[in-house]
Amino acid sequence: MSSLSLAVRDSSTMLRRNLLHARRYPSLTLNLLLTPIMLLLLFVYIFGDVMSAGIGGGGADRSEYIAYLVPGLLLMTIGSTTIGTAVSVSNDMTEGIIARFRTMAIHRTSVITGHVIGSVLQSIASVVLVGAVGVAIGFRSTDATALEWLAAFGLLMLFALALTWIAVGMGMVSPNAEAASNNAMPLIFLPLISSTFVPVDAMPGWFQPIAEYQPFTPAIETLRGLLLGSEIGNNGWIAIGWCLALSALGYYWSKATFNRDPK
Repeated sequence: MSSLSLAVRDSSTMLRRNLLHARRYPSLTLNLLLTPIMLLLLFVYIFGDVMSAGIGGGGADRSEYIAYLVPGLLLMTIGSTTIGTAVSVSNDMTEGIIARFRTMAIHRTSVITGHVIGSVLQSIASVVLVGAVGVAIGFRSTDATALEWLAAFGLLMLFALALTWIAVGMGMVSPNAEAASNNAMPLIFLPLISSTFVPVDAMPGWFQPIAEYQPFTPAIETLRGLLLGSEIGNNGWIAIGWCLALSALGYYWSKATFNRDPK
């Protein structure tokens, strides 16, 4: 078999392995998925009327805030889901299975590839579920064209790939699953200090650069523009740049760590 055929075959096998693990042990993914869903319901039904009045500039109507909130929480869902990837990779690295794989005639990068593809698929499935909850409570995107929906889906896929590679790197350098979970916490924390819940302009002046110059805010504003017709500006290119940079960093970090001889 050619090197490419071997890589595809072994990566497919590792993908099936990771999907079986996710199906047999769904508690981690479900626990991480509940965070954005609970935040969605909390902010809509507890703070929604007040937040809508501030964002919409008119009367209290939570539909304004639902439209504002859902795009940010879709990206937050991706960050939450990839924490499970860091934990899964850390378990593989510390429980001896990787040492076993190193002795077998399999393509070396197939183990990482299986984790990445499996995590991206889980992230998109989680986004679909959170999106369905958003639609059920009133989110609508009536003005988006088919091309804009396709671009939004592509952005979500690219963002999921970027965060997954970072999560894989975090999992590989973590000594245990608990440390991997803690190391990956910024993937949930960063959306909390982005434009997910309130516009950057509404934040204190000293805090605005923190919220603006991070990967989540331009991606959120781009997704809002695609789904709701708001102004995108340069956010689209910035979001793509962040995704490409994080993907490259995570890929080379993960590959270098995986190929390092065990101590």
